[in-house]
Amino acid sequence: MKIPHHRAIRPTLALATLAALAAPSVSLALDYDPHRTYTENCVVTYKNDRFRAKWWVEAGHTPAEVDNAANPWDTPWERTGQGSPTGCPGGDPVDPGKPDPGQPGRVLLSELLADEARLTADALMAAVRASIRTLDNASVEAVAPGRSHNPVNVRRVEAIVDETRFDYLFPLRAPEYTYRGFLQAVAKFPAVCDDYKDGRDADAICRKTLATMFAHFAQETGAHESWRPIEEYRQALAYVREMGWNEGARDGYNGECKVDGWIAETWPCGTYPDGAFKSYFGRGAKQLSYNYNYGPFSEAMYGDVGSLLDAPERVADTWLNFASATFFFTYPQPPKPSMLHVIDGTWHPNEADRSAGLVPGFGITTQIINGGVECGGSAEHAQSANRITYYRAFAATLGVPVPADEVLGCKGMKQFAEGGAGALPIYWENNWTEQAGCKLVGYQTPFSGLKPGDYVACVRKAFPHLEIVDDVRK
Repeated sequence: MKIPHHRAIRPTLALATLAALAAPSVSLALDYDPHRTYTENCVVTYKNDRFRAKWWVEAGHTPAEVDNAANPWDTPWERTGQGSPTGCPGGDPVDPGKPDPGQPGRVLLSELLADEARLTADALMAAVRASIRTLDNASVEAVAPGRSHNPVNVRRVEAIVDETRFDYLFPLRAPEYTYRGFLQAVAKFPAVCDDYKDGRDADAICRKTLATMFAHFAQETGAHESWRPIEEYRQALAYVREMGWNEGARDGYNGECKVDGWIAETWPCGTYPDGAFKSYFGRGAKQLSYNYNYGPFSEAMYGDVGSLLDAPERVADTWLNFASATFFFTYPQPPKPSMLHVIDGTWHPNEADRSAGLVPGFGITTQIINGGVECGGSAEHAQSANRITYYRAFAATLGVPVPADEVLGCKGMKQFAEGGAGALPIYWENNWTEQAGCKLVGYQTPFSGLKPGDYVACVRKAFPHLEIVDDVRK
Protein backbone atom coordinates (compact mmCIF):
# COMPACT_ATOMS: atom_id res chain seq x y z
CA MET A 1 0.00 0.00 0.00
CA LYS A 2 1.34 3.44 -0.86
CA ILE A 3 1.79 5.96 1.88
CA PRO A 4 -0.69 8.85 1.78
CA HIS A 5 0.88 11.98 0.40
CA HIS A 6 -0.14 15.33 -0.99
CA ARG A 7 1.70 18.10 -2.80
CA ALA A 8 -0.11 21.20 -1.62
CA ILE A 9 1.04 22.82 1.61
CA ARG A 10 0.19 26.00 3.42
CA PRO A 11 2.33 28.91 2.20
CA THR A 12 4.94 30.45 4.45
CA LEU A 13 4.69 34.04 5.57
CA ALA A 14 6.82 35.11 2.61
CA LEU A 15 4.40 33.45 0.19
CA ALA A 16 1.44 34.95 1.95
CA THR A 17 3.08 38.35 1.63
CA LEU A 18 3.57 37.77 -2.08
CA ALA A 19 -0.09 36.94 -2.41
CA ALA A 20 -0.90 40.18 -0.67
CA LEU A 21 0.96 42.04 -3.40
CA ALA A 22 -2.03 41.43 -5.62
CA ALA A 23 -4.01 43.90 -3.54
CA PRO A 24 -4.60 47.16 -5.44
CA SER A 25 -2.36 49.40 -3.35
CA VAL A 26 0.57 51.45 -4.65
CA SER A 27 3.57 52.83 -2.82
CA LEU A 28 4.05 56.38 -4.12
CA ALA A 29 7.55 56.91 -2.68
CA LEU A 30 10.00 54.09 -2.15
CA ASP A 31 13.55 54.68 -0.94
CA TYR A 32 15.84 51.66 -1.05
CA ASP A 33 15.93 49.81 2.29
CA PRO A 34 18.90 47.41 2.72
CA HIS A 35 16.92 45.36 5.24
CA ARG A 36 14.18 44.47 2.79
CA THR A 37 13.92 42.12 -0.16
CA TYR A 38 12.35 43.26 -3.42
CA THR A 39 10.31 41.49 -6.05
CA GLU A 40 10.73 41.80 -9.79
CA ASN A 41 9.94 45.25 -11.25
CA CYS A 42 10.07 47.11 -7.94
CA VAL A 43 11.46 50.62 -8.57
CA VAL A 44 13.40 52.33 -5.77
CA THR A 45 15.21 55.60 -5.24
CA TYR A 46 18.85 55.26 -4.24
CA LYS A 47 21.33 58.15 -4.04
CA ASN A 48 19.19 60.35 -6.28
CA ASP A 49 18.87 57.66 -8.97
CA ARG A 50 16.04 55.26 -9.68
CA PHE A 51 16.59 51.55 -10.08
CA ARG A 52 14.37 48.65 -11.14
CA ALA A 53 14.67 45.14 -9.70
CA LYS A 54 15.23 42.78 -12.63
CA TRP A 55 14.35 39.79 -10.46
CA TRP A 56 14.02 38.87 -6.80
CA VAL A 57 16.55 40.89 -4.80
CA GLU A 58 17.70 39.67 -1.40
CA ALA A 59 18.34 42.09 1.44
CA GLY A 60 21.69 43.81 1.30
CA HIS A 61 22.13 43.79 -2.49
CA THR A 62 22.22 47.54 -3.06
CA PRO A 63 21.68 49.28 -6.40
CA ALA A 64 25.34 50.38 -6.11
CA GLU A 65 26.21 46.96 -7.57
CA VAL A 66 25.30 48.35 -11.00
CA ASP A 67 28.42 50.52 -10.91
CA ASN A 68 30.71 48.38 -8.75
CA ALA A 69 30.25 44.85 -10.08
CA ALA A 70 32.53 43.47 -12.78
CA ASN A 71 29.48 42.32 -14.74
CA PRO A 72 26.78 44.94 -14.12
CA TRP A 73 24.40 43.30 -16.58
CA ASP A 74 24.26 40.32 -14.22
CA THR A 75 23.33 42.36 -11.13
CA PRO A 76 19.72 42.33 -9.89
CA TRP A 77 19.31 46.09 -10.37
CA GLU A 78 19.26 48.34 -13.42
CA ARG A 79 18.88 52.09 -13.77
CA THR A 80 15.51 53.31 -14.92
CA GLY A 81 14.31 56.72 -16.05
CA GLN A 82 13.91 59.56 -13.57
CA GLY A 83 10.29 59.84 -14.61
CA SER A 84 9.53 56.29 -13.49
CA PRO A 85 7.23 56.10 -10.46
CA THR A 86 8.74 54.35 -7.47
CA GLY A 87 7.03 51.41 -5.86
CA CYS A 88 6.33 47.74 -6.46
CA PRO A 89 3.68 46.26 -8.73
CA GLY A 90 0.62 46.00 -6.54
CA GLY A 91 2.09 46.95 -3.22
CA ASP A 92 5.06 47.18 -0.88
CA PRO A 93 8.44 45.41 -0.99
CA VAL A 94 8.51 42.02 0.63
CA ASP A 95 9.71 41.58 4.19
CA PRO A 96 10.05 37.82 4.70
CA GLY A 97 10.11 38.01 8.50
CA LYS A 98 10.07 34.71 10.33
CA PRO A 99 8.67 31.81 8.30
CA ASP A 100 5.37 30.38 9.43
CA PRO A 101 5.72 26.79 10.71
CA GLY A 102 3.36 25.78 7.93
CA GLN A 103 1.46 22.56 7.52
CA PRO A 104 3.64 19.54 6.78
CA GLY A 105 2.96 17.73 3.54
CA ARG A 106 4.36 14.59 1.98
CA VAL A 107 5.53 13.75 -1.52
CA LEU A 108 7.33 10.86 -3.17
CA LEU A 109 10.86 11.48 -4.37
CA SER A 110 10.01 9.68 -7.61
CA GLU A 111 7.27 12.23 -8.20
CA LEU A 112 9.69 15.13 -7.84
CA LEU A 113 12.20 13.42 -10.14
CA ALA A 114 9.44 12.97 -12.71
CA ASP A 115 8.67 16.68 -12.45
CA GLU A 116 12.35 17.48 -12.96
CA ALA A 117 12.50 15.29 -16.07
CA ARG A 118 9.37 16.89 -17.49
CA LEU A 119 10.54 20.45 -16.84
CA THR A 120 13.98 19.84 -18.39
CA ALA A 121 12.83 17.92 -21.47
CA ASP A 122 13.59 20.86 -23.77
CA ALA A 123 15.82 19.91 -26.73
CA LEU A 124 18.14 22.84 -26.10
CA MET A 125 18.53 21.80 -22.47
CA ALA A 126 19.57 18.34 -23.69
CA ALA A 127 22.09 19.91 -26.08
CA VAL A 128 23.55 22.02 -23.28
CA ARG A 129 23.83 19.00 -21.00
CA ALA A 130 25.68 17.12 -23.72
CA SER A 131 28.06 20.00 -24.30
CA ILE A 132 29.06 20.39 -20.63
CA ARG A 133 29.67 16.71 -19.91
CA THR A 134 33.04 15.96 -18.38
CA LEU A 135 35.58 13.14 -18.39
CA ASP A 136 36.62 11.61 -15.09
CA ASN A 137 39.84 13.04 -13.66
CA ALA A 138 41.69 9.72 -13.67
CA SER A 139 41.28 9.55 -17.46
CA VAL A 140 42.25 13.22 -17.77
CA GLU A 141 45.44 12.65 -15.79
CA ALA A 142 46.40 9.83 -18.17
CA VAL A 143 46.38 12.19 -21.19
CA ALA A 144 49.82 12.92 -22.62
CA PRO A 145 51.08 14.23 -25.97
CA GLY A 146 51.18 11.49 -28.61
CA ARG A 147 49.45 8.88 -26.43
CA SER A 148 47.53 6.50 -28.68
CA HIS A 149 44.72 6.09 -26.17
CA ASN A 150 43.99 9.81 -25.83
CA PRO A 151 40.28 10.66 -26.25
CA VAL A 152 39.09 11.32 -29.79
CA ASN A 153 38.72 15.07 -29.26
CA VAL A 154 42.27 15.30 -27.92
CA ARG A 155 43.68 13.43 -30.91
CA ARG A 156 41.85 15.83 -33.21
CA VAL A 157 43.40 18.81 -31.43
CA GLU A 158 46.87 17.21 -31.59
CA ALA A 159 46.48 16.76 -35.34
CA ILE A 160 45.79 20.48 -35.75
CA VAL A 161 48.12 21.91 -33.09
CA ASP A 162 50.97 19.59 -32.20
CA GLU A 163 53.54 20.48 -29.56
CA THR A 164 55.89 22.13 -32.05
CA ARG A 165 53.14 24.41 -33.33
CA PHE A 166 51.98 25.09 -29.78
CA ASP A 167 55.49 26.24 -28.88
CA TYR A 168 55.54 28.48 -31.96
CA LEU A 169 52.16 30.04 -31.23
CA PHE A 170 52.86 30.73 -27.55
CA PRO A 171 56.59 31.46 -27.16
CA LEU A 172 56.07 33.92 -24.26
CA ARG A 173 53.73 31.75 -22.24
CA ALA A 174 54.15 31.49 -18.48
CA PRO A 175 55.74 28.16 -17.47
CA GLU A 176 52.51 27.03 -15.79
CA TYR A 177 50.89 26.77 -19.23
CA THR A 178 52.03 23.46 -20.71
CA TYR A 179 51.04 21.63 -23.87
CA ARG A 180 50.04 18.59 -21.84
CA GLY A 181 47.92 20.80 -19.60
CA PHE A 182 46.18 22.18 -22.68
CA LEU A 183 45.39 18.67 -23.92
CA GLN A 184 44.10 17.70 -20.48
CA ALA A 185 41.79 20.72 -20.47
CA VAL A 186 40.41 19.62 -23.84
CA ALA A 187 40.02 16.05 -22.55
CA LYS A 188 38.03 17.21 -19.53
CA PHE A 189 35.29 18.56 -21.81
CA PRO A 190 34.70 15.94 -24.53
CA ALA A 191 32.34 18.23 -26.49
CA VAL A 192 35.29 20.50 -27.39
CA CYS A 193 36.47 19.35 -30.84
CA ASP A 194 34.28 16.25 -30.62
CA ASP A 195 32.78 14.26 -33.51
CA TYR A 196 29.36 15.23 -34.87
CA LYS A 197 26.82 12.65 -36.00
CA ASP A 198 24.69 15.01 -38.06
CA GLY A 199 27.07 15.78 -40.89
CA ARG A 200 28.79 18.84 -39.44
CA ASP A 201 32.50 19.07 -40.26
CA ALA A 202 34.18 18.31 -36.94
CA ASP A 203 37.69 19.21 -38.16
CA ALA A 204 36.58 22.61 -39.49
CA ILE A 205 34.65 23.36 -36.30
CA CYS A 206 37.68 22.38 -34.21
CA ARG A 207 40.00 24.66 -36.19
CA LYS A 208 37.59 27.57 -35.77
CA THR A 209 37.20 26.74 -32.07
CA LEU A 210 40.96 26.85 -31.50
CA ALA A 211 41.43 30.06 -33.50
CA THR A 212 38.65 31.69 -31.46
CA MET A 213 39.99 30.48 -28.12
CA PHE A 214 43.55 31.52 -28.92
CA ALA A 215 42.48 34.99 -30.05
CA HIS A 216 40.74 35.59 -26.73
CA PHE A 217 43.74 34.16 -24.84
CA ALA A 218 45.88 36.76 -26.62
CA GLN A 219 43.66 39.61 -25.48
CA GLU A 220 43.10 38.38 -21.92
CA THR A 221 46.62 37.19 -21.09
CA GLY A 222 48.87 38.59 -23.82
CA ALA A 223 51.94 40.76 -23.25
CA HIS A 224 50.69 43.34 -25.81
CA GLU A 225 54.23 44.59 -26.42
CA SER A 226 54.49 46.00 -29.91
CA TRP A 227 58.25 46.52 -29.64
CA ARG A 228 58.94 42.79 -29.61
CA PRO A 229 59.94 41.02 -32.84
CA ILE A 230 57.30 38.39 -31.95
CA GLU A 231 53.91 39.34 -33.38
CA GLU A 232 51.37 40.38 -30.76
CA TYR A 233 49.02 37.54 -31.57
CA ARG A 234 51.80 35.13 -30.49
CA GLN A 235 52.30 36.90 -27.16
CA ALA A 236 49.33 35.13 -25.53
CA LEU A 237 49.46 33.36 -22.16
CA ALA A 238 52.14 35.65 -20.77
CA TYR A 239 50.16 36.01 -17.56
CA VAL A 240 48.74 33.23 -15.44
CA ARG A 241 47.59 35.62 -12.71
CA GLU A 242 45.90 38.96 -13.15
CA MET A 243 48.43 41.78 -13.36
CA GLY A 244 49.06 43.34 -9.96
CA TRP A 245 48.00 40.26 -8.00
CA ASN A 246 49.93 37.40 -6.44
CA GLU A 247 49.14 34.44 -4.23
CA GLY A 248 48.63 35.60 -0.66
CA ALA A 249 47.35 39.04 -1.72
CA ARG A 250 44.33 40.01 0.37
CA ASP A 251 40.91 41.41 -0.56
CA GLY A 252 40.99 40.35 -4.18
CA TYR A 253 37.54 40.02 -5.76
CA ASN A 254 36.05 38.61 -2.56
CA GLY A 255 33.43 41.20 -1.67
CA GLU A 256 30.65 38.60 -1.99
CA CYS A 257 32.37 36.55 0.70
CA LYS A 258 31.67 39.28 3.24
CA VAL A 259 27.95 39.72 2.55
CA ASP A 260 25.32 37.44 4.04
CA GLY A 261 23.18 35.79 1.40
CA TRP A 262 22.81 32.76 -0.83
CA ILE A 263 25.92 33.50 -2.91
CA ALA A 264 28.22 33.25 0.11
CA GLU A 265 26.26 30.23 1.39
CA THR A 266 26.30 28.38 -1.92
CA TRP A 267 29.96 29.07 -2.71
CA PRO A 268 31.57 29.57 0.71
CA CYS A 269 34.91 31.32 0.40
CA GLY A 270 38.08 29.75 1.68
CA THR A 271 39.99 31.45 4.46
CA TYR A 272 43.58 31.95 5.58
CA PRO A 273 44.62 30.79 9.08
CA ASP A 274 43.85 34.26 10.43
CA GLY A 275 40.27 34.04 9.15
CA ALA A 276 40.68 36.45 6.21
CA PHE A 277 38.99 35.34 3.01
CA LYS A 278 40.97 33.97 0.09
CA SER A 279 41.24 36.16 -3.02
CA TYR A 280 39.51 35.29 -6.28
CA PHE A 281 41.30 37.58 -8.71
CA GLY A 282 41.76 36.48 -12.32
CA ARG A 283 43.70 33.28 -12.86
CA GLY A 284 44.32 31.11 -15.90
CA ALA A 285 43.79 31.56 -19.62
CA LYS A 286 40.26 32.88 -19.05
CA GLN A 287 41.25 34.90 -15.95
CA LEU A 288 38.55 33.23 -13.83
CA SER A 289 37.38 35.63 -11.11
CA TYR A 290 34.98 35.77 -8.11
CA ASN A 291 33.82 33.00 -5.80
CA TYR A 292 30.60 32.50 -7.76
CA ASN A 293 32.72 31.40 -10.74
CA TYR A 294 35.37 29.45 -8.82
CA GLY A 295 32.64 27.47 -7.02
CA PRO A 296 30.80 26.18 -10.11
CA PHE A 297 34.11 25.49 -11.85
CA SER A 298 35.29 23.52 -8.81
CA GLU A 299 32.10 21.49 -8.86
CA ALA A 300 32.52 20.73 -12.57
CA MET A 301 36.11 19.61 -11.95
CA TYR A 302 35.80 17.74 -8.66
CA GLY A 303 32.12 17.34 -7.80
CA ASP A 304 32.32 19.80 -4.91
CA VAL A 305 32.52 23.57 -4.67
CA GLY A 306 35.11 23.69 -1.91
CA SER A 307 38.18 22.26 -3.66
CA LEU A 308 39.00 25.44 -5.57
CA LEU A 309 37.35 27.90 -3.21
CA ASP A 310 39.80 26.64 -0.58
CA ALA A 311 42.74 26.48 -2.99
CA PRO A 312 42.13 28.99 -5.81
CA GLU A 313 45.84 29.00 -6.66
CA ARG A 314 45.33 25.67 -8.42
CA VAL A 315 43.53 27.54 -11.20
CA ALA A 316 46.90 29.12 -11.97
CA ASP A 317 49.41 26.38 -11.12
CA THR A 318 47.88 23.26 -12.73
CA TRP A 319 46.14 22.19 -15.96
CA LEU A 320 43.11 23.96 -14.56
CA ASN A 321 44.59 27.17 -15.95
CA PHE A 322 43.45 25.93 -19.37
CA ALA A 323 40.43 23.98 -18.12
CA SER A 324 38.91 27.18 -16.69
CA ALA A 325 38.83 28.43 -20.29
CA THR A 326 37.28 25.27 -21.76
CA PHE A 327 34.75 25.36 -18.90
CA PHE A 328 33.76 28.89 -19.85
CA PHE A 329 33.70 27.94 -23.53
CA THR A 330 31.14 25.15 -23.04
CA TYR A 331 28.86 26.64 -20.38
CA PRO A 332 26.06 29.05 -21.38
CA GLN A 333 25.32 32.21 -19.41
CA PRO A 334 21.62 32.75 -20.22
CA PRO A 335 20.44 34.76 -21.99
CA LYS A 336 23.81 34.26 -23.68
CA PRO A 337 24.44 30.94 -25.46
CA SER A 338 27.75 29.15 -24.96
CA MET A 339 30.64 30.00 -27.25
CA LEU A 340 30.69 26.34 -28.31
CA HIS A 341 27.09 26.49 -29.50
CA VAL A 342 27.77 29.70 -31.41
CA ILE A 343 30.76 28.21 -33.22
CA ASP A 344 29.37 24.76 -33.97
CA GLY A 345 26.01 26.09 -35.18
CA THR A 346 23.82 24.71 -32.39
CA TRP A 347 22.74 28.28 -31.62
CA HIS A 348 20.50 29.79 -34.29
CA PRO A 349 19.64 33.47 -33.78
CA ASN A 350 15.96 34.28 -33.79
CA GLU A 351 14.37 37.51 -34.94
CA ALA A 352 14.98 39.20 -31.57
CA ASP A 353 18.68 38.34 -31.81
CA ARG A 354 19.02 39.50 -35.39
CA SER A 355 17.30 42.81 -34.67
CA ALA A 356 19.88 43.35 -31.90
CA GLY A 357 22.74 42.62 -34.30
CA LEU A 358 23.47 39.26 -32.66
CA VAL A 359 24.46 37.00 -35.54
CA PRO A 360 27.02 34.19 -35.92
CA GLY A 361 30.63 35.26 -36.34
CA PHE A 362 33.70 35.94 -34.26
CA GLY A 363 32.22 39.23 -32.99
CA ILE A 364 29.49 37.55 -31.01
CA THR A 365 32.06 35.58 -29.03
CA THR A 366 33.47 38.91 -27.87
CA GLN A 367 29.94 39.89 -26.88
CA ILE A 368 29.71 36.72 -24.78
CA ILE A 369 33.07 37.30 -23.09
CA ASN A 370 33.00 41.03 -22.39
CA GLY A 371 30.09 42.59 -24.23
CA GLY A 372 29.17 44.99 -21.45
CA VAL A 373 32.51 46.77 -21.86
CA GLU A 374 33.57 46.24 -25.46
CA CYS A 375 30.37 46.07 -27.50
CA GLY A 376 27.48 48.25 -28.55
CA GLY A 377 29.16 51.56 -29.40
CA SER A 378 29.27 53.30 -32.77
CA ALA A 379 32.96 52.44 -33.20
CA GLU A 380 34.87 49.25 -32.49
CA HIS A 381 36.33 49.24 -28.98
CA ALA A 382 40.14 48.95 -28.91
CA GLN A 383 40.02 45.61 -27.09
CA SER A 384 37.54 44.21 -29.59
CA ALA A 385 39.72 45.46 -32.44
CA ASN A 386 42.67 43.61 -30.88
CA ARG A 387 40.65 40.42 -30.74
CA ILE A 388 39.76 40.75 -34.42
CA THR A 389 43.43 41.18 -35.38
CA TYR A 390 44.44 38.17 -33.31
CA TYR A 391 41.60 36.04 -34.68
CA ARG A 392 42.57 36.79 -38.28
CA ALA A 393 46.15 35.79 -37.53
CA PHE A 394 45.27 32.55 -35.76
CA ALA A 395 42.70 31.72 -38.45
CA ALA A 396 45.33 32.12 -41.15
CA THR A 397 47.76 29.93 -39.21
CA LEU A 398 45.23 27.18 -38.51
CA GLY A 399 43.59 27.15 -41.93
CA VAL A 400 40.27 28.72 -40.94
CA PRO A 401 38.47 30.57 -43.76
CA VAL A 402 37.21 34.03 -42.81
CA PRO A 403 34.34 34.97 -45.14
CA ALA A 404 34.20 38.60 -46.24
CA ASP A 405 30.74 38.97 -44.70
CA GLU A 406 31.57 37.40 -41.31
CA VAL A 407 30.82 39.83 -38.47
CA LEU A 408 34.15 39.99 -36.67
CA GLY A 409 33.47 42.93 -34.37
CA CYS A 410 30.67 43.84 -32.01
CA LYS A 411 30.14 47.56 -32.47
CA GLY A 412 26.44 48.33 -32.59
CA MET A 413 25.50 44.98 -31.03
CA LYS A 414 22.94 45.12 -28.27
CA GLN A 415 23.12 42.88 -25.23
CA PHE A 416 21.58 39.43 -25.24
CA ALA A 417 18.01 39.64 -23.93
CA GLU A 418 15.28 37.39 -22.61
CA GLY A 419 13.60 37.09 -26.00
CA GLY A 420 16.70 35.68 -27.67
CA ALA A 421 17.34 32.11 -28.75
CA GLY A 422 19.93 31.66 -26.02
CA ALA A 423 17.61 32.68 -23.20
CA LEU A 424 17.37 29.18 -21.80
CA PRO A 425 16.25 29.20 -18.16
CA ILE A 426 18.68 26.88 -16.37
CA TYR A 427 18.19 27.68 -12.67
CA TRP A 428 15.58 26.42 -10.21
CA GLU A 429 13.49 28.85 -8.19
CA ASN A 430 10.53 28.50 -5.82
CA ASN A 431 7.39 28.29 -7.94
CA TRP A 432 5.61 30.61 -5.46
CA THR A 433 2.46 28.52 -5.38
CA GLU A 434 0.91 26.23 -2.80
CA GLN A 435 1.81 23.31 -5.07
CA ALA A 436 5.18 22.09 -3.83
CA GLY A 437 7.70 22.46 -6.62
CA CYS A 438 10.19 24.72 -8.36
CA LYS A 439 10.32 26.41 -11.75
CA LEU A 440 13.11 27.21 -14.19
CA VAL A 441 14.25 30.83 -14.35
CA GLY A 442 16.91 32.71 -16.29
CA TYR A 443 18.62 34.43 -13.37
CA GLN A 444 21.18 32.71 -11.18
CA THR A 445 20.07 30.86 -8.05
CA PRO A 446 21.83 28.24 -5.89
CA PHE A 447 20.15 25.44 -7.88
CA SER A 448 21.03 24.48 -11.45
CA GLY A 449 18.70 22.75 -13.86
CA LEU A 450 21.81 21.20 -15.39
CA LYS A 451 22.75 19.41 -12.18
CA PRO A 452 20.86 16.24 -11.22
CA GLY A 453 19.45 16.49 -7.72
CA ASP A 454 19.22 20.28 -7.59
CA TYR A 455 15.49 20.23 -8.30
CA VAL A 456 14.86 18.24 -5.14
CA ALA A 457 17.24 20.50 -3.22
CA CYS A 458 15.27 23.54 -4.43
CA VAL A 459 12.00 22.01 -3.32
CA ARG A 460 13.47 21.19 0.09
CA LYS A 461 14.56 24.79 0.58
CA ALA A 462 11.38 26.35 -0.81
CA PHE A 463 9.11 24.05 1.18
CA PRO A 464 11.08 23.19 4.33
CA HIS A 465 8.17 21.44 6.05
CA LEU A 466 7.47 19.10 3.17
CA GLU A 467 8.36 15.48 3.86
CA ILE A 468 10.04 13.93 0.82
CA VAL A 469 9.77 10.14 0.93
CA ASP A 470 12.22 8.21 -1.21
CA ASP A 471 10.26 4.94 -1.41
CA VAL A 472 6.82 3.44 -1.11
CA ARG A 473 5.91 1.68 2.10
CA LYS A 474 3.64 -1.25 2.63
